[in-house]
Amino acid sequence: MSLGSSLRRAVRAATSGVPRLYAAARSAGADHRDAAALVSASASALMVAARRHPHEWRRQNAVRHFAWQALLTARYGVEMARALADAHERGSSDAVDSSVDRANNAAGQAYGAAHAAQLRRGPVGATLTHLVEVAEREWAAGRLSSPPRRDG
Repeated sequence: MSLGSSLRRAVRAATSGVPRLYAAARSAGADHRDAAALVSASASALMVAARRHPHEWRRQNAVRHFAWQALLTARYGVEMARALADAHERGSSDAVDSSVDRANNAAGQAYGAAHAAQLRRGPVGATLTHLVEVAEREWAAGRLSSPPRRDG
C-alpha cells in the first residue's frame, strides 16, 4: 500500500469511521467512556494487524476483522460487537469486501464468545497480540476469508 493510499485511509477513518463507530456504540447502549474504549480498541486492532502485515492487505484485513470482533465480543458482548461491525461496513462501497469482512467478523465473534473468560483478562494490547496469533492460525488453516485479487 502506498503512502498516499495509507494517508487516504487514515483521513477517512478519522473523519467518518471514528464518529460512525462511536455513534454505533452509543446507540447500542454504551456510555461515553465505554464508547471511547470501544473506538480505541478498534483502532488498536487496526494498528496491531497493520504492523504484522504492512504489505499484505488481504491477510491484514482478515486478521484485523477476526481479532477486532473477538476482542469486542469477549469484552462487550456479541450485540455490541455486531453493532460496531455493521457500522463499519455501512461505510464501504465494496460489496465483495464487506461480505468477506462479515465472514471474518462472524469467526471472530464465535471465538470471542467461546473464550470470553480468558480474553477479558489483561490489557487490550496483550489480548490483541494473542488474538492476532489465533487469527494467523485460522488464516493458515484457510478458515479466514479474503477478497479475490483484482490485479489479475
